[in-house]
Amino acid sequence: MKKILLALIVLIIAFFFLGKAPVKDPVWGVTFSLKYSEDLNLDWQETYLALINDLKVKRMRVVAYWDLIETEKGEYDFKDLDWMMGQAEEKGVEVILVVGMKVPRWPECHLPSWAQDLPQEEKQEMILELIEKIVPRYRNSSALIYWQIENEPFLDFGHCPWYDEEFFIKQVNLTRELDSKTPILVTESGELSLWFKGARIGDLVGTTMYRRTWWHRAGGFYFKYPIPPVHYYRKAWLIDKIFKKEVICVELQAEPWGSAPTYVLSLEEQEESMDIDLFKENIEYARRTGLSEFYFWGAEWWYWMKKEHDRPEFWQEAQELFK
Repeated sequence: MKKILLALIVLIIAFFFLGKAPVKDPVWGVTFSLKYSEDLNLDWQETYLALINDLKVKRMRVVAYWDLIETEKGEYDFKDLDWMMGQAEEKGVEVILVVGMKVPRWPECHLPSWAQDLPQEEKQEMILELIEKIVPRYRNSSALIYWQIENEPFLDFGHCPWYDEEFFIKQVNLTRELDSKTPILVTESGELSLWFKGARIGDLVGTTMYRRTWWHRAGGFYFKYPIPPVHYYRKAWLIDKIFKKEVICVELQAEPWGSAPTYVLSLEEQEESMDIDLFKENIEYARRTGLSEFYFWGAEWWYWMKKEHDRPEFWQEAQELFK
C-alpha cells in the first residue's frame, strides 16, 4: 500500500510539474483600478484614456467599487462607471466588469463606511441590491464580455467580514437571472487552488499568476514561486476535460509586490520584485503556460513610472505587445 501511495504521489507531481506546454502568443489585456490610480496620485481618467489611446489596450477588466458607487445608503452614483464603459464602447474595448464586495486591489473587500457595522445578513441584502442595480444597467453594453462576481471568493485574503460560499453562489445566480446571455467569470488563486470550485460555479475560470512576492512570515522576505509554466497548463487541461470550461489569466504580475504599498516604497525596493527584466521574464513565462488570454496587473504603475519617474521602459515594452 505504501508503494502504491508513493507511486501515486510521484505521478501527481510529475503531472503538475514536469514537461512543457505549447507556447502561445496570447491575447493581452489589463486590469484597471480607479482607486489604485488615485493611490499613485494619478488622474484616473487620464490614465484610463492613456491605456486605450496610447497603449492601444483592447481588453480591460474594470472594477465597480461598492464604496464609490453607494457612498450613502440607497443612493447610487454611476457617473464614473458610466464614463469608463462609455469610453470602452466608443473605442471598441472589451470589458470584464467586476461586481461585489471583494473586488481587485487592497484591502480586497471595499465596503462603504455606512455598511461597516451592519449585521452580515443586512450587508448581504445590500450587495444583492447593488447587483440588481448594476447588471440591468450594463448588460446590453457593447463593451461587456464577462461578468466577474467577487474576486477570488474562496481565498481567505484581505480585510473581509466573511467568506461565504453559499452567498457567493446566490450572487452568481442573481446575475444569471438578470442577464442570461453574458458569461460569468469566477476567479481563483493560481498558486493555491486546483480551480474546481470556480469551474463548477462559473462559465469560465480566471486565474492569477504571481511570480515574485513579499512574504510577511519569518520577518519578511522575497519569494519566487518555484512553479513551472506547465503547472498552469495541466490544471487548465483538467478544467477543460472535467468541466468543459476555459481558463484565462486575469492577474499576470507586472508590478512590484513589496513589504508595503508600492507608492511608499523606494524605486530600489520596488525593483526587488519587478524590474524590466522580470517584466519581460513574466511575459515569456505567460506565453509558455499555453493559456490564450492574459490581463496584466499593474498597468497603472507603468503609467506612473513613465509619467512621474521618467521610467518609460515598462510602458514601451507593453506598447510592443498591444500593437
